Amino acid sequence: MIVDKPAGWTSHDVVAKMRGIAGTRKVGHAGTLDPMATGVLVVGVEKATRLLGHLALTEKVYEATIRLGVGTNTDDAEGEVTSVTPAGHLAESAVATGVAALTGPIMQVPPQVSAIKVNGERAYKRARAGEEMELQARPLTVHAFDVTAIRHDGDAVDVDAVITCSSGTYIRALARDLGASLGVGGHLTFLRRTRVGPYTEARTLEELQKECVIMPIEAAVAAAFPRRDVTEQEARLVAHGGRLPALGLGTGPIGVFAPDGTLLSLVEERQGAAKPLAVFVS
Repeated sequence: MIVDKPAGWTSHDVVAKMRGIAGTRKVGHAGTLDPMATGVLVVGVEKATRLLGHLALTEKVYEATIRLGVGTNTDDAEGEVTSVTPAGHLAESAVATGVAALTGPIMQVPPQVSAIKVNGERAYKRARAGEEMELQARPLTVHAFDVTAIRHDGDAVDVDAVITCSSGTYIRALARDLGASLGVGGHLTFLRRTRVGPYTEARTLEELQKECVIMPIEAAVAAAFPRRDVTEQEARLVAHGGRLPALGLGTGPIGVFAPDGTLLSLVEERQGAAKPLAVFVS
């Protein structure tokens, strides 16, 4: 299911709600959204939960608003203000230069208040206990950072943008780093995810409560990954976790389908073989 997460809800809150709507405990989600954020949250039910870790690695698109001139301890509007610096003097060209530096392959330090694990414990727990941590920068790719509007509000500047990025990107860290590069600080005031991989059409919880629309697992995989159709003999091999010869379909997960269209497995091509990542039949 593709859920339109409401503001103020955690991703786990949505999962708890969907357990009641779908009538099963076996529900999970791909790609966490912060409580402040809204938009596309991919939810898996029953055997589709085994897809979620792979779907979380796909490209994502966000609509965001960054406030320049104010920094917070969480890098978003839910945190405490830690700095206020007049930003009204900033020219659009300066903002464009800062945005360009955060586009493409970059190294990003996650926010202090994040789900990153430090010595086995979530960073946000240690941060809320008052601990200062040195989190390691991670490589990621911001495919596009398109500014759609710049609005001056007294000494602050609001930047609206559409951001396309790789998995693991913290948009609030982009807000923080843009503000830091301009010498005025910054934080995220609005975030909406509009796409996860190929999935864009999200339904609200209210809509799903009225009509529980579940995408068949075959359709979900066919939309997200390359497809490989196999013979009956190959299908029997795949169903028991066997390997197939690689066909050069790419480095990511590949959906393997039986002659009748049933999803058999996700495989990954390595060293000339298609090796199983998850098997959906027994």
